[in-house]
Amino acid sequence: MAKETKKTLRITLVKSPIGYSKRQKGTVRALGLRRMHQTVVQEDTPVIRGMIAKVTHLVKVEEGEG
Repeated sequence: MAKETKKTLRITLVKSPIGYSKRQKGTVRALGLRRMHQTVVQEDTPVIRGMIAKVTHLVKVEEGEG
């Protein structure tokens, strides 16, 4: 039986959320990002994709296999 590999996303905070709305700051925080240039790995789900869509100007996203 072949193992299923879950798709993952590497999300990096490349721009500070200072000066943006509380909602966008909250979205960045919900993605698990706290500091500039911090990278987190999240599963590729519609929920995470929606969060990324709201803060595309603040983050860099790389796709990968988990």
